[in-house]
Amino acid sequence: MTTAVHSRSTTSRRAAWRWARVAIAAATLAVVVRRVGTGPFLDGLRTIDGAALAAATGLAVVTTVSCAWRWKVVARGLGVELPLDTAVAAYYRSLFLNVTLPGGVVGDVHRGISHGRNTNDVVRGLRAVAWERAAGQAVQMVVTVAVLLVTPSPVRSAMPLVGVAVLVAAVAVGLVAYVRPAVRRSWWARLHCRAARDLRHSLLARRAWPAVALASALVVAGHVATFLIAAHTAGVTAPLSRILPLALLVLAGAALPNIGGWGPREGVTAWAFAAAGLGASLGVATAVVYGVMAFVASLPGAAVLVVACARREGAVHV
Repeated sequence: MTTAVHSRSTTSRRAAWRWARVAIAAATLAVVVRRVGTGPFLDGLRTIDGAALAAATGLAVVTTVSCAWRWKVVARGLGVELPLDTAVAAYYRSLFLNVTLPGGVVGDVHRGISHGRNTNDVVRGLRAVAWERAAGQAVQMVVTVAVLLVTPSPVRSAMPLVGVAVLVAAVAVGLVAYVRPAVRRSWWARLHCRAARDLRHSLLARRAWPAVALASALVVAGHVATFLIAAHTAGVTAPLSRILPLALLVLAGAALPNIGGWGPREGVTAWAFAAAGLGASLGVATAVVYGVMAFVASLPGAAVLVVACARREGAVHV
């Protein structure tokens, strides 16, 4: 009875958090629309052209293959083999689900569960995805802080403190990975030991971390290039030195709870562009162009879903 009650309570909390994420994203988008109106959204849609969409699609090939390679390396560290072509297809499917469903993480959860089922270990599959995504976010954070420390931006005055926080977080990760708990019988100690093993084998191992770092850097570069193209398409004429830090700020904000990528991205872009003297409306237009480019670039994932459904239907009828 107690187990059933606990399970229902956990499910309720997860459902509440999912709805809260959607509500936060919707509220952010509503505030942006109220402040700047619908004009910048329509302007962004009108400026999109085939060249921008083709460039986004080509860059997405580079970033998706890099993400899949990073996932393969992390999974191998956890003792699971993952062919690169399978990883690329699954990652495209994950991207498509992320940009079409609320929350922005549904595709990653689906990717982890599917890989876990294929290897008869769902928990390990989810752990591989979680560590792979965490590694990408960590590298992106390091790159963002490094750039914002040396370039003019609306948050430059706060960056030394953020840099210290990143260093403290890095030290904490090292302690988790290499310092064993004195007492190993509690649930916290068991969790600590498992996290330490995962970190040492999947991310910090000598054969793993260079590949993870390189793949993550390529992903960040691809996303930044896509944003710069979106900004140019929307009519931004400011120099690269002025737009680059804004691009990294927006990419960091895009990780917040969202609805298929929409919501915080537009809010952060509007704020960042306004603070940089470029105008909130131009920021929103840029975010809209970027969002459409990201959606089009994820469409191969829809093809992966269609092929997978067709194969399942064929297996059922055999």
